[in-house]
Amino acid sequence: MPELLKVSDLKIAFHSRGESNQVVHGIDFSIDGGGQTVAILGESGSGKSVTCMALTRLLPESPSCTVSGEVLFEGKNVLAMDCEAIRNVRGRGIAYIFQEASASLNPVFTVGYQIAEAVEIHRPDITDLKARVIELLELVGIRDAAQRYNAYPHEMSGGMQQRVMIAMALACEPKLLVADEPTTALDVTIQAQIIELLREIRQKLGMSIVLITHNFGIVKGFADEVIVMYRGEIVERGAVDVVLNDPQHPYTKALIACIPRLGAKQRRLTTIDQEMALD
Repeated sequence: MPELLKVSDLKIAFHSRGESNQVVHGIDFSIDGGGQTVAILGESGSGKSVTCMALTRLLPESPSCTVSGEVLFEGKNVLAMDCEAIRNVRGRGIAYIFQEASASLNPVFTVGYQIAEAVEIHRPDITDLKARVIELLELVGIRDAAQRYNAYPHEMSGGMQQRVMIAMALACEPKLLVADEPTTALDVTIQAQIIELLREIRQKLGMSIVLITHNFGIVKGFADEVIVMYRGEIVERGAVDVVLNDPQHPYTKALIACIPRLGAKQRRLTTIDQEMALD
C-alpha cells in the first residue's frame, strides 16, 4: 500500500516562564494507507498523545510550544501548511477519537446536533444531515439511532458515548483515524466491544488507524505494528507478534510484564532501571 503518513525527526518542546521542556526527541515513523493499524504504546507522559496531536497541528502555537521536523500527509508537509490547507486535513484527512468521551461531548447539545455540525463543516456536499447522522449512528452499532439522534450525552452510557465519538470521527470519512486511549474508563467487556467495532470499521471503510494506548493487552490481534515510546523517544518497534513474543528493550519487557495473566502469582510489578532503559 502507498505511504499515507511519514514523520521525520519530529521534535516537540513546551516553553513556560523562560524554561523549555522537550517532550519528543526527534522521532521517525510511517503509516501506510489502506487499513494499516499502528499502535503507539507507553506510560502516561511518554509523548504518545502530543506526537499524534502534532500530526494536524492541534498543539498550542509558538511561543508556548514549538514543533520541528517534517510531517508528510499524502506527500504534503502539514507543518508548513497555511490555515486553510490544515483545516482540510483535519477531519477529512486525519480524524481523532479522544479519550473520555464524557469530557469531549458538549452536555448542552444533543449528540445528533454535534455529529451533524462536524458533517456540515467538512462535508458541504451532504444536504440531508439528519439522515447522514442516523446512518453513522447505525454504523457504530447504536440501536434505535433515529431516537438516539435527539438524546443528550448524559442520557447515554459511557460505551455509547464513545460510539458517538467514533461516529463523529467517521463523519468526514477520514483516511487516517487516531484513537487516543479509546477504551479509557470503560469496563473490560465494553473495551472489547469498542476494539471490535474499530476492527469492523477498518474493514468496511479501509481506513488506517493509529491506536494510542499503554495497554499491550488490547493490541494483539488488532494492530499490525507496534511503536513503543519512553520519555519522548521510540525505544522499540516492529510487528505485534514479534514484539510481544520477543521484546528487546527493558522498558518493553516491563510493559508486557504488567499484562494480567490467569494463574500468574507475581506479587510485584516489574520495575525498570532508568540507566538500563536509556541504553
